[in-house]
Amino acid sequence: MKHKKTYNAKELKTPDGTLIIEGPISSESLKGYDFHEDLIAFRPPEQQHTALIGIADLPEGRIIIARHQNTIVGYVTFLYPDPLERWSEGKMENLIELGAIEVIPKFRGCAVGKNLLKVSMMDDAMEDYLIITTEYYWHWDLKGTKLNVWEYRKIMEKMMNAGGLEWYATDDPEICSHPANCLMARIGKRIDLETVQKFDRLRFMNRFMY
Repeated sequence: MKHKKTYNAKELKTPDGTLIIEGPISSESLKGYDFHEDLIAFRPPEQQHTALIGIADLPEGRIIIARHQNTIVGYVTFLYPDPLERWSEGKMENLIELGAIEVIPKFRGCAVGKNLLKVSMMDDAMEDYLIITTEYYWHWDLKGTKLNVWEYRKIMEKMMNAGGLEWYATDDPEICSHPANCLMARIGKRIDLETVQKFDRLRFMNRFMY
């Protein structure tokens, strides 16, 4: 499968200045931007910056960023699922995962996340993919936002809906370990029935276990 990547961009006006939402971004471009010190959801900022540069170099890897002038203040990543997760067991070339989405506190509430996803889906090549995301409450900034898990989950779901992702049931043990966790997916327009059936089998791998 050829992994086409078509760059798209849009401006987003916020009370704290205009952001450029753009991507997929090359690793070279990523190296040239500063990475905001408040992007700490997954690992320390320097390490996360390096991780994004690595993802951008993968054939299927896609990084869409929100930047204020020369500083990255938000991003979303797309890549193949972790080999240790069940979602990689189907060895599906056309299944990619929205692996991480993060926006610094200063720009939250400005629809940055929604716009990162909208720009991601502007690329027609995304219609060739079945895109999944697994949402786990332990990655959420409940302390910083002062929201409870259900309020945060509602915001996450709304944001993912902006990118065309919808809730899907699954028996995955990690997702089932807390009712706020969820699986969401977007099935591209050019995805065939066989791919959907494979995805259904991955979603319910434990149904015949007693």
